[in-house]
Amino acid sequence: MSRATTTPRESPLLPESDAREVALLFVVAALCFLAALVALSARSSYGAAAEWTSASEGELTVRLRGVDARAAGRAEALITEIEGVAQARLIPREEAAQMLAPWFGSNGLPAGLPVPTLIEVSAVPGAGELADSLTSALGAAGFDALIDDHAQWGQDVRRALGMARFAAFAAVALLVATAVAVIAFATHAALLARRDIVNVLHLSGAPDPFIANLFERRFWLLGLRGGSIGAVAALGAAALLVFALGSHAERTWLLPRLSLDFWDFLILLLTPIIAGFASRIAARRTVLNELARTI
Repeated sequence: MSRATTTPRESPLLPESDAREVALLFVVAALCFLAALVALSARSSYGAAAEWTSASEGELTVRLRGVDARAAGRAEALITEIEGVAQARLIPREEAAQMLAPWFGSNGLPAGLPVPTLIEVSAVPGAGELADSLTSALGAAGFDALIDDHAQWGQDVRRALGMARFAAFAAVALLVATAVAVIAFATHAALLARRDIVNVLHLSGAPDPFIANLFERRFWLLGLRGGSIGAVAALGAAALLVFALGSHAERTWLLPRLSLDFWDFLILLLTPIIAGFASRIAARRTVLNELARTI
């Protein structure tokens, strides 16, 4: 009987797994989770600002002082005839009282409190500023009116959410930089721990890019795994927020909403890819710089 020959199994130059990298995987996953969640919040704030300002664009409220029902009707008819006005509606006193009631708590509107006379005004698209025209026309007709242009509130909302988005992008950049620094430190530690293997490769004539490629591929896969775990965790957190805030939509209509649409899933998809490339570049640069310094 002939003895079967077995081919010796090839072993990688670097161990396939390292117990110390579990902690590193957790750190990368946590950083990717935070970065993805902040990016989702920033994108949702942009959507909330666009939705709110588009709804308030071209909307005005006229508040009349010292008028009765007949005079309020004449003011409504006068506003309708002004150029650029698409529609004017006199808000009934009962509806105005309901609008004011939440500001007075559970007891509702106090008895005897005067309710203002309000007229909703919708402008024709592209009509421009109507506040001055309304003020002049109502003043010439003898009405004491105050004009509230909702577009001014929209500008304030855009400004505030713009600052929030800038802070969110800065936070994402800081988290990415932190992840790169952590990967660079871990690569340097791994290189020192395997100094004997690196010396043998040098004696065998292996160039520095070949050695760097070993660490680069290792941390590239680690970045992909950590980014995927962080993205899945961010997806779960976002879905939980969507479910939690969905039941209180009437109270949170002005807040950024995580809708989990196409752009949200694109952010989650790009998270592990960016984490992998960042880990790969950080590992390669660290190894090449260290080899160039020590040789």
